[in-house]
Amino acid sequence: LAVTATAALLAAGCGSGTSTQSASSGTVSFALPPNATPNWILPLGIPGHLASYNSSIYELLYVPLYSYNGTSGTVAMDPKSSAANPPQFSQDGKSVTITLKDLTWSNGQKLTTRDVEFWYNLVKANKTKWGGYAKGRLPDNITGFTAKDAKTFTFTLDKAYSPDWFTANQLYNVRPLPQAAWDKTSVDGQVGDLDRTEAGAQQVFDFLVEQAKDLPSYQKNPLWQTVDGPFTIQEFTTGGQVTLAKNPKYTGEDAAKLEKVSFKPFTSADAEFNVLQTNGLDYGYLASANLNQRSALEQKGYRIDPWKGWAITYIPYNFNNPQAGPIFKQLYVRQAIQHAVDQESIAKNIWRDMAVPGYGPVPQDTSSPFLSDAQKNNPYPFDINKGKELLESHGWTIGADGVATCTAPDKCGPGIAAGTPLRLTLLAESGSKETDNMMAELKSSLSKIGVALDLKQAPLNTVLGQSKVCAPDQPECSWQLSFFGTQGSWYFPAYPSGERIFGTGATSNLGSYTDARADELIAATTSTADAASMKAYSEYLTQQLPVIWLPNPVYQISAIKKNVTVGTQDPLASMQPQRWTTS
Repeated sequence: LAVTATAALLAAGCGSGTSTQSASSGTVSFALPPNATPNWILPLGIPGHLASYNSSIYELLYVPLYSYNGTSGTVAMDPKSSAANPPQFSQDGKSVTITLKDLTWSNGQKLTTRDVEFWYNLVKANKTKWGGYAKGRLPDNITGFTAKDAKTFTFTLDKAYSPDWFTANQLYNVRPLPQAAWDKTSVDGQVGDLDRTEAGAQQVFDFLVEQAKDLPSYQKNPLWQTVDGPFTIQEFTTGGQVTLAKNPKYTGEDAAKLEKVSFKPFTSADAEFNVLQTNGLDYGYLASANLNQRSALEQKGYRIDPWKGWAITYIPYNFNNPQAGPIFKQLYVRQAIQHAVDQESIAKNIWRDMAVPGYGPVPQDTSSPFLSDAQKNNPYPFDINKGKELLESHGWTIGADGVATCTAPDKCGPGIAAGTPLRLTLLAESGSKETDNMMAELKSSLSKIGVALDLKQAPLNTVLGQSKVCAPDQPECSWQLSFFGTQGSWYFPAYPSGERIFGTGATSNLGSYTDARADELIAATTSTADAASMKAYSEYLTQQLPVIWLPNPVYQISAIKKNVTVGTQDPLASMQPQRWTTS
């Protein structure tokens, strides 16, 4: 989800046991975002392990069926880093035929259609456990898999879809997996065709997930040594340091130019900046609060380059929370809260213009054919008086302690009893001054309309782990509001539709938002490439406020050694370190 990652480290003199090598030696050290830690290697994400830096790392080991990037200025397919040639859709749009490229797993086995079938069988039998699942989407919308030969296969679809959407948002998620090495249910178990039965596929999936949870074993476990990407694992520590080495057995078109890339974790942006100032990183970042140090870093041999993202930033409401859920389900409450968010001031004063106000579900950082006029123009501008008026007119009275209480339950809404206070709890990621300041600003502004915000902070992985989709009677449904967007809450694939985060039942719809009209509009965006369908979706979700919309920050303000060439930084947040060079 949030594009962030990290752990304990160098500023306090506590490293991972390896030294930072110079870029001139063929190794580039890359600073991971603050206060989060890479914690997943299996190319089948599960809830709680969906941070984008996880996929950014494992995509370098396991080549996705299709890859996209925006380094050319337009978000488009990246053929060099894709495992297949462009898809061929049937005339009626109800099937797609795909031919694999000539790739080889590091164990000597060729990449074949059996590896795609293996992925499909695992996902089909375990869809509710898979983090990429949304009801009616992959794998529900694939009704059949047919292998023509070792290189060519066909997916039969349940109906016709927009080829652009289906390729960018569905086929993009297909990850061929090494069936000949992974199709087993125990470490010493026999590899077979277990995935071809539902029960077998479930057992194999559970085994792989259990192995992936054993993070200390990553660099030795034979499962994770079988790769087909440009890199292999050399180091993967529980503290968050990951070192990838050039894969000498890679057979694709996108071989690594570097010998190694080392991903360094940090407990905070300050810790990372301290190391950056000592020339201890080749590719790092500085917080917007440290932009006044730009000249000093440039004199040390860095160039400063803001990295914009194809993302939105938000705080989800947990509509299923037993206490706060009935309150959140009232649109007027969400409107009042949104009126209390001073996005312009937050972007300018806290992010120092390194964030762009966001008013809806479509990325707004750059011009886009998908943006509605409603989202562009912000229907809920900062207005404390309007926020108070909305609450007071619906039966809430601000008491002597400054907290609004429901005094007219017939007006407050269903499920809200007399005497209910507007006291909410927000769990936010730690490690960033900008986030700390933004949360403080939000707490202050909400108090002015009678909403008391109790703020708790924790590392990103903790926040994501405690902000799960849940039912009201489950213990894990105790969370009310959650923030995981120091570097953007959700990075989209090339086509920014919202089925995974706002569709009813989607596993990444953390707050369990459900709206029949929203589902209809989301469905329309997936069946046609017409930008009008996306604009209608943008307008409705902008107005309905399924989340608290916040300014979207740049992914990071990069500081890159001048002898390291990385090309244009990808707004999809992919890194492509295989293409980096040093001089």
